[in-house]
Amino acid sequence: MVYHVQFPGLGLDLTVNRVALAIGGFNIYWYGVIIAAGMLLAMLYAFRNAVDYGIDSDRLVDVVAIGTVMAIVCARIYYVAMAPFAYQSLWEMIDIRLGGIAIYGGILGGMLAVFLYARRKKLNFLTLTDVLAPGVLLAQAIGRWGNYFNMECYGPEILSPALQFFPVGVLIPDGTGGYVWHMATFFYESLWNLCGFCALWAMRKRQTRPGNVLAWYLLIYGSGRFIIEQLRQDSLYVGSLRASQWLSLVFCVIAAGWLLWGCYGKKRRKLWLSLLSALLLTARWFLLNAPLWYGLVLLLGLAAGFASLAPLKGRGRFFWLLPLILDLTGLALCAAFPASFFLHLHTALCSATLSLYVGWLSGPSFSPKENAAKETEPCPPET
Repeated sequence: MVYHVQFPGLGLDLTVNRVALAIGGFNIYWYGVIIAAGMLLAMLYAFRNAVDYGIDSDRLVDVVAIGTVMAIVCARIYYVAMAPFAYQSLWEMIDIRLGGIAIYGGILGGMLAVFLYARRKKLNFLTLTDVLAPGVLLAQAIGRWGNYFNMECYGPEILSPALQFFPVGVLIPDGTGGYVWHMATFFYESLWNLCGFCALWAMRKRQTRPGNVLAWYLLIYGSGRFIIEQLRQDSLYVGSLRASQWLSLVFCVIAAGWLLWGCYGKKRRKLWLSLLSALLLTARWFLLNAPLWYGLVLLLGLAAGFASLAPLKGRGRFFWLLPLILDLTGLALCAAFPASFFLHLHTALCSATLSLYVGWLSGPSFSPKENAAKETEPCPPET
């Protein structure tokens, strides 16, 4: 199938065939090529940084190979399980060339494969995932463009001519030979993941506790996915939320709990106060349409955070200022202007500030002096 791809704001007008290469009667689609390119960059990143974690390159090859296969299989199983009656044959269920893999299925499958491998080889599972997580987020940033070539994972139609430009929107075929502007949710997530990768790369050497990089990956990706998912048109609901939103919420809570436990595990009162603060700040997601309640929950979350961080000195005590300014800006714009654009902006800022607030609450985890390198458990040499 051939698509007429237009980016009017960039002056680009292209004709793109979904088939990148045909070998005999077998078609290789751009969707698969782009995802493969993302995986390749993820592997290169992991091999480049494996030495810093004390991981042998031969073992990393095994982990990446097994994890990749398991991730693809589980990603497809998850996707098919969401709509099992949409397929006419077993071949349609296993054919991923036309799209149809769920990233959360891939994440769960890949983590399971790494866990089983680490247990069999007596390696540190958390150390392995720490070296892999940033590369996975980079691969996700690149892979989202495969969704565009498949003309999927887009948001609602954009009716305002003032917002009909890329990167806010993208032209999607309407099925009648024409094109309609839709929100470019694939691009939003790609940009979010790219920024998340940069954040993980910047903090990787300061996160000396095994599992912290993985926790930040789950928190950053989960918070962005929770917000962006509600804009998509092709998601499956489970109750009042989409299935991916439930998983995002679970991942964010687990990740925040892990990071805060590492800071205050031996200080029970501070631990519970920081966890309460994180839960209240997460609850803002459900109050985006109620500015007064949103503001009240925000203040309570900050109060609990201040109580848990009272003895903390230095710049960490003031790290809350940046997310608070962003948060209040989004809240004020949303309350002053009822247009959906400002609600979406407030929603995005709410998600972005969650990671910043958790970073403030887990401030001690960024201090290499307080987290000695002895906590890091490198993988032992193979015997």
